Amino acid sequence: MNRHYLSAVATFVVFGFISLPIRALHAYDSGQLLYYRVAFALLCLVGIIAGFRRDSLRCTLGQYQAADRPEKRKFVRNLLVGSAFLTINWLAFIYVLNHISVQTGSFSYLLCPIVTTLLGSLLLKEKLHLKQWIALAISATACALIGVDSLYNLSFSLFIATSYALYLITQRILRDYDRIVLLAVQVLLAFAFLTALGPSFRGAVPAEGFFYANIFVLSSLFTVFPLFLNAYALKGLPASTLGALMYINPIINFALAFFYYGERASSAQWAAYALIAVSVVVANARNWTPRIRIGRIKELAGW
Repeated sequence: MNRHYLSAVATFVVFGFISLPIRALHAYDSGQLLYYRVAFALLCLVGIIAGFRRDSLRCTLGQYQAADRPEKRKFVRNLLVGSAFLTINWLAFIYVLNHISVQTGSFSYLLCPIVTTLLGSLLLKEKLHLKQWIALAISATACALIGVDSLYNLSFSLFIATSYALYLITQRILRDYDRIVLLAVQVLLAFAFLTALGPSFRGAVPAEGFFYANIFVLSSLFTVFPLFLNAYALKGLPASTLGALMYINPIINFALAFFYYGERASSAQWAAYALIAVSVVVANARNWTPRIRIGRIKELAGW
């Protein structure tokens, strides 16, 4: 297993445990957690770019300055929209984990590749093959089952999945730019917006060291660090492989929900989770290769 593949696996393993620092701060307001997560993540990103990625920053600025006016407008528009969707996604996910259930948050990221595929077809005019349409139909059935069990929970799962899918689409449009530099700018925009909302959004300044310790872990280990791992993995792996590996994240989240937090699932929920698993297999079946060398699958493709 090469270093790029290990980095990809590590990315989604780390993301899979993100509920731990968030749930540890369940007594605090979701807006407050979001504000300090954004602030600490911004500090980490500024420090990393200043120390290790100044060339990437200069390159990104050069790309923007060399672009024509329509390209610059597209860049700014997608940067702003991406920042908005990322901020909304983070806030919704924090709220769901602390006030609804870890299962609901896990289901949202299980749906995310499916929603991204659908929106990519609708917004970017990407063509889908037959098995992807079948997988989408199976996923819709799974959502219907969750809706019968709890329309409220399903609404939040779809909201989180859609907001993150729209964020990913803006990043796909800006794929020629350095993703770490773009993330730093987007987090800066989010911080400026949240600061402008004032104390009514972020609440009183916490005085507990426990709060800041968990926020630092959330912002560095569970936000910035996996993004660097993911960026490194993309240098040596096709995006399709990462698409398949990203299911590690919700699987770990579900395991924590059932075995650590003691959550329970209804029969309808179990049936929905099984259908989502089937849809993943169906969507990936087109690209699975039957050629095996020394017991290894040559390539595992995703959406």
